[in-house]
Amino acid sequence: MLDFPITSFFIAVTVIISYMAFSNETLSNKLIMNPYRVAKRKEYYRFISSGFIHNGYVHLIFNMITFFFFARWIESYFAYKHGLLVGGIYMVALYLAGIVVSDIPTYFQYKNLPHYNSLGASGGVAAVLFATILYEPLNPIYIYGVIKIPGFIIGAVYVIYSYFYSKGSEDNINHSAHLYGALFGFFFAVAVEPVALVDFFEKIAAWKFTF
Repeated sequence: MLDFPITSFFIAVTVIISYMAFSNETLSNKLIMNPYRVAKRKEYYRFISSGFIHNGYVHLIFNMITFFFFARWIESYFAYKHGLLVGGIYMVALYLAGIVVSDIPTYFQYKNLPHYNSLGASGGVAAVLFATILYEPLNPIYIYGVIKIPGFIIGAVYVIYSYFYSKGSEDNINHSAHLYGALFGFFFAVAVEPVALVDFFEKIAAWKFTF
């Protein structure tokens, strides 16, 4: 993991802060996304800090495993295409801005509700996932180690699942952030490399299902 310093750094910091917040309600309340407090007390830092705490070990592990597998690729891609410095800036901006942007719709929707909270790195993870999918939509993911599914299909299922799950969920996990983070990551990647959008559709058009 040390070959991917930015990916490793974000995973380490997220795991440490999340673990600390699991047993420290005061810390969790200080970091969690509460749109009302952001609006009334100008606690804008919550747009970022809420991405470093999670609703239990399952939530944390799921996000960090997903992030690990896709962030390594996109970090290497940015470094190869744009150099270590610029590539590193793109990587940090993609992840952190994904967390922030994915919380903006939530902020406007719930800023007058004092008791609404949300947390998790889902927006940043989704941004990384969909930036990777834009550049390499056919990169396979193996279901049960046998069924090979291209990334663009997994990404579509990921967003659809998150959208419908967000409708009835009351677990403080900002499931709608998956959708907004995904959209941000996709268009961020397009802005960095516009020609990749053409390649994206050409690769999908040429795709054929194989085991």
